[in-house]
Amino acid sequence: MPETVTLCAAEEVVEGEIKQAPLPDGSNVALYRVDGTIYATADMCTHGEASLAEEGIISGKIVECTFHFGTFDVTTGEPIGMPCEVALKTYPVTIVDGQVQIEV
Repeated sequence: MPETVTLCAAEEVVEGEIKQAPLPDGSNVALYRVDGTIYATADMCTHGEASLAEEGIISGKIVECTFHFGTFDVTTGEPIGMPCEVALKTYPVTIVDGQVQIEV
């Protein structure tokens, strides 16, 4: 059964930046604000052991992993630039009382 996790205040997720938030299992998610909408993906690049929140660069809806320069669409998780071929896990985001929540 999915568990709802509150990650942070919505105002902490700033357009043009990537925010890292911890999950109960010890992994992290990366949060992005694109055109006013907040998206959440797994924080680790699917190609290499690199944190997108710590090492990634966001431009519009595209995040680039600086480890090997692969890119993903943060709205879908789909890889759009080599060498990345496996999609990022995405999490539907809800905002409740100004707090970002996802189900895990």
